[in-house]
Amino acid sequence: MTGSVILAKQSGLGDGLLFGPYDMSGDVQQLSSLSTPRGVLDFTGIDKSATERQTSTKDGALGMTTFFNPGPAASAAHLVARALPYTDVQLAYLRGTALGSPAFCILGKQTTYDGSRGADGSFTFNVNAVANGFAAEWGDQLTPGPRTDVTATTPASGVDLTDVSTAFGWSAYLHVLAFTGTSVTMTLGDSADNAAFTALSGGAFAAATAIGVQRIAGGPTAVVRRYLRVATSGTFTSATFAAVFVRNRADALL
Repeated sequence: MTGSVILAKQSGLGDGLLFGPYDMSGDVQQLSSLSTPRGVLDFTGIDKSATERQTSTKDGALGMTTFFNPGPAASAAHLVARALPYTDVQLAYLRGTALGSPAFCILGKQTTYDGSRGADGSFTFNVNAVANGFAAEWGDQLTPGPRTDVTATTPASGVDLTDVSTAFGWSAYLHVLAFTGTSVTMTLGDSADNAAFTALSGGAFAAATAIGVQRIAGGPTAVVRRYLRVATSGTFTSATFAAVFVRNRADALL
């Protein structure tokens, strides 16, 4: 059709799942829910003949089915998910593992680790997490799935976020999956032309000295230009990590 843009449809093949500082992709059978619901408030006056509503708080949830893998690898699903910690967990569903691929990120409470043994002998677990303090977010991967740097690395180009510039803030997620060295710092940089990059204000994650996760965010009016990349610095011999960037397209309700 003249003047129209036809977007390619995709399957869910070749995906990934990061649970905290662990790549659990091979132990996940399916994702049952990736939700970003919005609450609504009833503002219907007595002079109205239909309901009036306004959106309120944002939320998020992730549900998945995992296989029973008791280890011994630290990233085995049973070792990772059985803890049901009181503290928040950070998860990222990677829709493909190419640079710039979409990712669904959630920081919140793990609520279930429910096992089910089928008559056919299958043994799987339902794992669910609900957002806490921040809504679940869809972003763009600044690494091609997990990326391993063996020295301080600054990519020559970045991920194209398509919009020329926005001023509605941003957030970013980091999963450090493996680390050898003293410390490593991941820093975000943006650019208008994919050539001249500047460190994003507030875009440096805290120096990591071991595996772990982080979430950082800019102010509600923070400006983000078209291209984004992530660079590493510090004293280390190897760092494997994944980074996801969320650029707000309109005013975000925090």
